[in-house]
Amino acid sequence: MTAADEVNRHRERACTERAVLDAVLDAGVVGTLSTVVDGRPWVVPMLYARLGDRVLMHGSTGAGALRQVAAGAPAALCVVHLDAVVVAQTTFESSANYRSAVVHGRLRPLDGADKSGALDALSDAIVPGRTAEVRAMTGKELAATLALELPITEGAWTVKVRTGPPSPIQDDATQAERTAWTGVVPLRTVAGEPEPTDWCPPDTPIPASVHRLLDRHP
Repeated sequence: MTAADEVNRHRERACTERAVLDAVLDAGVVGTLSTVVDGRPWVVPMLYARLGDRVLMHGSTGAGALRQVAAGAPAALCVVHLDAVVVAQTTFESSANYRSAVVHGRLRPLDGADKSGALDALSDAIVPGRTAEVRAMTGKELAATLALELPITEGAWTVKVRTGPPSPIQDDATQAERTAWTGVVPLRTVAGEPEPTDWCPPDTPIPASVHRLLDRHP
């Protein structure tokens, strides 16, 4: 069985520095949580936020599979950022520039002040400072929400990064390969113009939290 921190394919792209893992996690807010439920694979996209040595997530207390993960089933969270499409002289040589991370472990449910604090931290990670602009969650809302943490532990995560252009053309390349356009097409996520709801008063200014969100994705 492969160790949770072992990379077998393209080992030259593996990064072992914890700071790189943190940077990959902090650059996103959506990951894919995977586990096995009743002998079958279970995969679901999750909003998340890293807070120190743990990854915070949340969901409905009515989600049966999520409750099973909260009870201690082994799980893995995968986060990936596609930074560019790498266009090479052949489709075989073409690739992508990316940053990816996988964190393995067992999720733990949170309660009390740790739960409410984690949910606030998760909200602020998505829309920075939003919790200070709106009312706090009610007891009923907290009761309906499952807050989870995935500890980041040594030996239980991997990071892979690819950067740069396509591989150089080989000496035996054909004429078609030598004359084909090759290069890198950068990709990035940008924020669009905020769109207020129909029931939002027309004179309501865009809050500071949304401006921070726009600044994060210029």
